[in-house]
Amino acid sequence: MKESAIKERELFGHPVGLYVLFFVEMWERFSYYGMRAILTLFLAAPILIGDPQSGYGWTNAETLSFYGTYTMMVYLMSIPGGWIADKFIGQKKAVMLGGVLLCLGHGILAIDAQWAFFTGLVLIVIGVGFLKPNISTMVGGLYKQGDDRRDFGFYIFYLGINLGAFLGALIVGAVAAKWGWHYGFGLAGIGMAIGQLVYMYGLKYLEGVGEFLGKKDSPDKELMKKPLTAVEKDRMLVMFLSFLIIIVFWGAFEQAGGLMSLYTEQKTDRLLSFSLPFVGNEIPAAVFQSINAFFIIVFAAVIGKFWINWGRKGKESSSLFKMAIGVIIMAFGFFFMSKASTEVVMNGDEIVEKSAMIWLVLAYLFHTIGELCASPVALSFITKLAPVKYASFMMGAYFAATGLGNKLAGFVGGLSEGAGEFQVFTGIAIFCTLFGVLILLILKPLKRLTHGAEDIKGTKHEEAEGFEIADN
Repeated sequence: MKESAIKERELFGHPVGLYVLFFVEMWERFSYYGMRAILTLFLAAPILIGDPQSGYGWTNAETLSFYGTYTMMVYLMSIPGGWIADKFIGQKKAVMLGGVLLCLGHGILAIDAQWAFFTGLVLIVIGVGFLKPNISTMVGGLYKQGDDRRDFGFYIFYLGINLGAFLGALIVGAVAAKWGWHYGFGLAGIGMAIGQLVYMYGLKYLEGVGEFLGKKDSPDKELMKKPLTAVEKDRMLVMFLSFLIIIVFWGAFEQAGGLMSLYTEQKTDRLLSFSLPFVGNEIPAAVFQSINAFFIIVFAAVIGKFWINWGRKGKESSSLFKMAIGVIIMAFGFFFMSKASTEVVMNGDEIVEKSAMIWLVLAYLFHTIGELCASPVALSFITKLAPVKYASFMMGAYFAATGLGNKLAGFVGGLSEGAGEFQVFTGIAIFCTLFGVLILLILKPLKRLTHGAEDIKGTKHEEAEGFEIADN
């Protein structure tokens, strides 16, 4: 089969390369979220669960501060990772390099030593910086400008992200609870190794996608030299403004891995009336982080199809509108956490009565619906507006905004030790609701800065779906 035929082959109405990137990102997220699910619990283990043989005995405030800094650095490294791809090696090679570094980092974390712990985290930070912005940019590169399948393609890709997150938090959390923290870290490393093998095998379906545009024989080489036009500058401006939405969204949402994780461990009644395999009748706190990913697997296609039909009815469906709605819906999830915190009864420092699990589940449900309105759409938005010469850099800037949101989450979560969970959860809910409404009020001038970049051009695909492989 000719290379052009390989590159253009489709599966379920989308390029086969989309599913290659789907599985690569799924395994990368399995490793990352599996490790993330147990990170804060590991660091605080001696104090949190009375396990003097594990972790470093950090306080909640110290753990949340470190968690915020670590996750911030993971995403901030996307800026140099994207810049290096644009300027020197291309997205495809950057993803390969990032995968290798991630395999090394997660593998080293399995070693029970403090030097290995911090060395592994440094390698993971650098590895994600190379892989994350560039693999997302490659997804956008599978579609031509104006192709109405692009947004739905990102929903499919996002499903892969969260399938990995669901399995990672669930399996790694259970393994760590049963056999020990470093077995959990080691399992996360195995997941990343599988992802790297998938990428190497699937490169044949990614011909012409993610190549370095600056090389001599590249037809786009001249684009790298041209200055930005006025329209491109306006689009860059609205992208940077949209990053503020991203910072606020993830600053609230990422309480899941910090404050909400510690709250689940300490103040949520996790006992069941029956036993589960591996874990018994008490659900490990880390496993609750799989709920968000599970809901995404259930609702991703539903939400994606809803917005397609909504837009085809002529109703407002711009990316900025969806992102603002996502912030508001996510904010309402924190009202359930406020309710949960009112059920906790304390006697001095002793917890007499804990809150019901249902409030945690409902909070994750609303967070998930909000995330599905905002996050995959934001990824697609960047690939529509970013100039070719800065494609990976702008995706890196998007993930850097996500990183700043993560740091903000650690800071806000740390306030709970002084202010209390009820005040923090309620404050987040109110602030994010008002912020989302503000974005809706200034939507029209923001949309003007996009200069029609989101206008759909005619394609041969009426729907972002199909059920046969088509060799064009």
